[in-house]
Amino acid sequence: MFDHTSRYYELETATLITAEGRHLSYKRRRFLPQAETLSRVLEMRVKEGDRLDTLAADLLGDPEQYWQICDANNAMNPFDLTAEIGRTLHIAQTQI
Repeated sequence: MFDHTSRYYELETATLITAEGRHLSYKRRRFLPQAETLSRVLEMRVKEGDRLDTLAADLLGDPEQYWQICDANNAMNPFDLTAEIGRTLHIAQTQI
């Protein structure tokens, strides 16, 4: 269902059976890891024009891994991470 690099890959798949007998498959909820429990490998400061996808491409080798930067900084909204120039971002060891 999800690629092995997806944040949803390892989540359990569950099934809901409706009153009409239909089987609906879904992934269970993903809880954000506590950033303090992740192994930080780098810190960087946000510069003018930084975007999470380009940072992820440069630092993690894949722009779609931006979610790992979010997890390492306890961010629910990815855009908050680059909104403030000079903010320090933590980069954690990849989780995949």
